[in-house]
Amino acid sequence: MRHYEIVLIVHPDQSEQVPAMMERYTAQIVAQGGKVHRFEDWGRRQMAYPIQKLVKAHYLCWNVEIGQTSLDELEHAFRYNDAILRSLTVVMKKAEVAPSIMMTATERDESRRAPAPAAAAAE
Repeated sequence: MRHYEIVLIVHPDQSEQVPAMMERYTAQIVAQGGKVHRFEDWGRRQMAYPIQKLVKAHYLCWNVEIGQTSLDELEHAFRYNDAILRSLTVVMKKAEVAPSIMMTATERDESRRAPAPAAAAAE
């Protein structure tokens, strides 16, 4: 089995269905003997260029360890899911378990937007 990083770009109108989609694909990976080392929901983000006249989309990232037949089935499922705009699968040398750069940037942005607890208590 090899290590892969899978990134999905999901249609922004389908953001409510992301948890169910994540559970379904994760269950498919585990049922076929694979392992999910890391899952990250990067949320709704601005895209670099429009896809199907959309400028924002919901991003998901998995680091998994699966066989080639399981990967082929997953990619087939991604291709025929209308909610998924794009998918990218990259072969990794080892399992990544630490938070990705995108996830740390997302957390940093959220902490900037949230009011500081001390400032909120002072008001």
